[in-house]
Amino acid sequence: MIVPRTRQLVLHTLRYLGLPLAGLLAYDVAIVAIYKLGYLQWAALEQIPLSLFGSAIGVVLAFRNSTSYARWWEARTLWGTIVNNSRSWGRLVTTTMRQKEKNNSPELTAMKIRMIYYQIAWVHALRQHLRKLDVLSEIAGILPAEEIEEFRGQTNVPVAIQQRQSTLLQEALDAGWIDLAQWHAMNQSLDDLVDAQGGAERIKNTPMPRQYDYLPQLFAQMFCFLLPLVMVSSMGWFTPLGSTLVGFIFLSLDKIGRDLEDPFDNTIHDLPLISITRTIEINLRQMLGESELPQPIVPVNDILW
Repeated sequence: MIVPRTRQLVLHTLRYLGLPLAGLLAYDVAIVAIYKLGYLQWAALEQIPLSLFGSAIGVVLAFRNSTSYARWWEARTLWGTIVNNSRSWGRLVTTTMRQKEKNNSPELTAMKIRMIYYQIAWVHALRQHLRKLDVLSEIAGILPAEEIEEFRGQTNVPVAIQQRQSTLLQEALDAGWIDLAQWHAMNQSLDDLVDAQGGAERIKNTPMPRQYDYLPQLFAQMFCFLLPLVMVSSMGWFTPLGSTLVGFIFLSLDKIGRDLEDPFDNTIHDLPLISITRTIEINLRQMLGESELPQPIVPVNDILW
């Protein structure tokens, strides 16, 4: 995710759309030059009501961008739910699990650590799973090697980790470390996490309809192609000033929609999942009383991953 510390508008604009903008400017200048040389008089199309076309295309692009942003924001909301329920899980594990004699045995302490570490592994595994990256290598330093090997071959490692967490929760109930009401509260946190994962997978596995993909792009490119032909007879050498600016707006709208439509695509425009999962890991380790914590993720070159 881009998190600029300063508003360097020109620099960020050139980075974002510099090449298409340069190509559009070169095309507009070429149209004017050819027209002035007398080779394009027949192609002056000032009679075309291009403003009406532009209004229609603007509506299409605005609708597509609204849909793309809705997907991006829903993804962020789901990960907000994951953050909250991960903290709730850690709080319940560290505060409600206890023995009747109020002395934590080594077995109970080990169980708390396992349940917390499984949650840490789950958020990292879910991030990799959504981005279609290697999962097991990411959780190698969190879970023991023999447990990681048990997940090899699983098509959905986060679900397998959730299954293991549910088993540990049942073992805690059988051991008498929690009562039935506490089990229900902790199990509800797991259910909420599963629901959030399902919502994120729905966004990941349901791409935008192809009509929303290529048709708005085609319309925007057609508009940019025709615009200097319509303006050249009346504006002359000033055509690139108006044509490039208006075309740039349409190309920008098209690119914004494309960048936002898949929030788990592991690009600079996506959700900063590494930062979010690192925050969860720090929070959960602190709940265990650990002092050696990983450092929070900070933006690098105005990019937060």
